[in-house]
Amino acid sequence: MDERDERVDDGAGGGADTGGGGMAPSGQQQRSGEPEGDVYEWFRRGARLLGQGNPAAAEQLLARAASAEPDSRSIREALARAQFDAGSYAAALENFRTVALADPSDDYAQFGWGVAAARLGDFEASAEHLALAVAMRPENDHYRAALRQTRATLTARAGAFGPLLPGAPGYPEPPAGADGPGPGTGSGPGTTEGPEPTGDRDRQDG
Repeated sequence: MDERDERVDDGAGGGADTGGGGMAPSGQQQRSGEPEGDVYEWFRRGARLLGQGNPAAAEQLLARAASAEPDSRSIREALARAQFDAGSYAAALENFRTVALADPSDDYAQFGWGVAAARLGDFEASAEHLALAVAMRPENDHYRAALRQTRATLTARAGAFGPLLPGAPGYPEPPAGADGPGPGTGSGPGTTEGPEPTGDRDRQDG
């Protein structure tokens, strides 16, 4: 996964979007088994490790942070990214799903849900959520490429059982004014793996 901007919220208390009380002051004695620092520091260190290509270590810190602040979308999304990069696709899907259900307009969470579903072989769900991400940000090349790949896989699979019916997930939509599927709809055989959730994030949690 390409390094992306760290999702750090500058709300009251200077911490991540926790949906709850403030953070423990830095230097406070930690409970047994906890890493040094407070939830905000775990989040920052986890995001840094993720950006440095160490998703397994990032997952450990971010899982701690998410356990302490389960309502933080920023933390949960970063955890989902780490889990995806570490190959824990089912766990990543659940966390992307949680963020997307909390905020259906979160295009990146929809994208993450879609690519994680593709890695798990659920291409119908993948097409649904990738299409939502593309609808929200049609200019994003990563989103469009992932959707094309998932639709190509569905089309290739349907070829063994007959044509894919209009309206079904992954059905290639023709361009305006055309009678048949247009270029870029995934005419070639698909794979069982979708692109990694990459792309720029240019906003913060609400």
